[in-house]
Formats: sequence, structure tokens, C-alpha cells
Amino acid sequence: MPSDTGFPRADVENDFLRARRRQVLSRLVARLRREPDDINLILPFDEVIAALGRRAERSRGLQTIRLDHVVGTVDSSRNFDRRFRPTSSVVRARWERLALAQRRGESIPPIDVYRVGDLYFVKDGHHRVSIAIATGQTTIDAYVTEVDTVVPAKDIRHRGDLLVKDYEREFRARVPLPAAAQQAITVTDPWSYALLGQAVEAWGFRLMQDEARFLDRRDVARRWYAEEYEPVIGMLREADLIGTGRTETEAYLRVASERYRLLRTHEWSDEIIARLRREIT
Repeated sequence: MPSDTGFPRADVENDFLRARRRQVLSRLVARLRREPDDINLILPFDEVIAALGRRAERSRGLQTIRLDHVVGTVDSSRNFDRRFRPTSSVVRARWERLALAQRRGESIPPIDVYRVGDLYFVKDGHHRVSIAIATGQTTIDAYVTEVDTVVPAKDIRHRGDLLVKDYEREFRARVPLPAAAQQAITVTDPWSYALLGQAVEAWGFRLMQDEARFLDRRDVARRWYAEEYEPVIGMLREADLIGTGRTETEAYLRVASERYRLLRTHEWSDEIIARLRREIT
């Protein structure tokens, strides 16, 4: 909660300096923990949308939103970090002027934000968000515009996560699986999405050659998942070839590539799985 000494101007000066100290300390802690350099950087709205893919947007009107979900900005400046702590003294004059007005009971207008999943990106009101967080508030009034995206906005902790989302979005375009199947495809290395997309397309090409007819991407994706991916994952589970530290999708990619390299076949069977287990474990 904000301190109240009876001298509002001194109090807002202390609030600003406290917020600056917290920002510097958070950078130091991140460095000591060897966290990614961008862990405390404010998320840029344009980069997030480019990675996730925009579908549509709609106005949601005036809402009360949680401040711990406000993580990004439409502005390109770096005056605030991920928790809207000031990164320099450039914003100090305006920050303290608005904070002083708030302490004196003046009316503070709602901020303006985009909502992407559970994340909010500030269009107007950066200083108001910073002041609210610095003075212990947990919510703030905001005019909300919701943006629907191709890839869900989850598990985005820092800007480096956007690379994974970008590759995931491209994979979904190449392999348009049903929603339930899409959720089962998970990787930790962004490049794995590209490799998996190539593998599915190659599988689809062989399928069309075998059946001597054209199949569109949705048909290929659906049949690959039902006829290739699910049965193989079942075999890998039984053979204990998923391993630790990797997802099922990553295990599939590993054994699929090893299968052809070692055995020169695209077929699957219990015998193939047994031979692979002997070769790669």
C-alpha cells in the first residue's frame, strides 16, 4: 500500500523511487538466476500478434481487469518493464504528476487495452498502470478490445517464447488438424514444428501416391494423425521409448527419423519398434 505521510508530493516521489529500485533489483535477480535476458522486457503487441496470427477483434467495453495480467504495450518505447516498473527517470515528471492527482482524489480515466487470451496490452494508460501497481492496487478499469488469434496466447513468459508460437502458427497452416488433435502436438524446440510439418507433408505425398488420388491438407492431416501419429505414439508408450525430458511429439520425431536412417523404411510394426529400441537406447 502507498505510504501516507501527509505530504502528498513527497509520498509520490517516494513511490516512484521505490518502483525504480524494484525494477533494478528485478534485473539483478534475473541475472543471478541466469534467466533469459528478455524475461523482464515488456511484451510488444505487434510482435505477439505477428507470432500468434490475428483472426478478428471485437470491443468488449468497459471492464475491471487484473493488473497482474497486464504484460505488454502497443507503444514501441521501453520506458516500463514487464511489471510496468519505470526503467529510467525519463517518465518521472509525468508519473509523479498523475500519482499526485490520484492522491488528491482527482478523477482518473480508464485505460485502453487489447486483450489476447488472458494477457492485456496497453494502448493508452502506461503511467496509470505503473502507478496502480506501485501503490498496491490489484485491478484497474479499462476499455477492452479482444483480439482472437490462430494460436492461443498461453505459456508466453518472455519474447523468446514468440519464436515457438510463430513456428506453431506456421505448422497449423501446413497441417490443419482438428482442435483436439492440435492440442496433443507439443514441442519445446521451435524448429521441431518445421521438421514435423515436413514429415507430415512427406507422409501425405506417399499416401497420395499409394492411393493414386489427390488429398487436400485437411484430409492428409486428419489421416496422418489417425493412421500414423496415434498408433506410433501408442507403440512408443508400450516400448517405453518416450523417455524423459521430451514430449510425445518429440519422441515421435526422433524415432521416425531414426527409423529411416537405420532401417530404410517408412513402415511401422512391433518388429520395427523392437529393432529401433535396440539401436537407439
